Amino acid sequence: MSEARETTHFGERQVALEDKQGLVNAVFHGVADRYDLMNDLMSGGIHRLWKDAMVARLAPPKGGRRPYRVLDMAGGTGDIAERIINASVGYAEVTVADINPDMLRVGEERARKWRFPARVEFVAANAEELPFADESFDAYTIAFGIRNVPRIEKALKQAHRVLRRGGRFLCLEFSQADLPVLSEIYKVFSDRVIPPMGRLVTGDAEPYQYLVESIRKFPKPEQFAAMIAKTGFKRVTHTAYTGNIVALHAAWKL
Repeated sequence: MSEARETTHFGERQVALEDKQGLVNAVFHGVADRYDLMNDLMSGGIHRLWKDAMVARLAPPKGGRRPYRVLDMAGGTGDIAERIINASVGYAEVTVADINPDMLRVGEERARKWRFPARVEFVAANAEELPFADESFDAYTIAFGIRNVPRIEKALKQAHRVLRRGGRFLCLEFSQADLPVLSEIYKVFSDRVIPPMGRLVTGDAEPYQYLVESIRKFPKPEQFAAMIAKTGFKRVTHTAYTGNIVALHAAWKL
């Protein structure tokens, strides 16, 4: 008899765990060029404030005896990296890692017009198997990307591995609205507005149906915080934004 294959959710479907990454890649392949535009439309532009809050929490230094190195995982379009570099006035060095080449292409094209274009590099990498040395970064950031990783625990272990002692872990991710009225409005908007909007803007509704379902399947903030702590991170906290639609998870490698 053949061994039972480990499965996970992809939207409303149950799929083999090893197949999820390819399916996720296909989702972002089709929407890369209009990904940030859809983020603006889906959030009313509020995603920019959430990302600003994450970078403010990171508070990258503006100088020091050695470069302040940041790994921005799943950050293909470069919007987090640009914020970090600008906040450090060009002192921080950011490596943008993403498994999707189309997202990286968009980021590289945009970075040519940044204020400090020489302070970023773009690397194709899988969050579960990072091609970086142990303790090589001062901070690890990931915004709206961790829920797309098939083996989240494995990605968290890799994040812990590549961080130096005293390094910072920051993860911005969607959550579940905790106010009854807001929760219902958010559900209706997610089901009836986001997929049709995706079809109108990108020509395909399916990727956005997947994104809606992936948010609902993601662990609640308390559960995800426990996963982070289990990996070895310390001082794990989470901060809710906009009625808990989004949570910022923060931790240290000590």
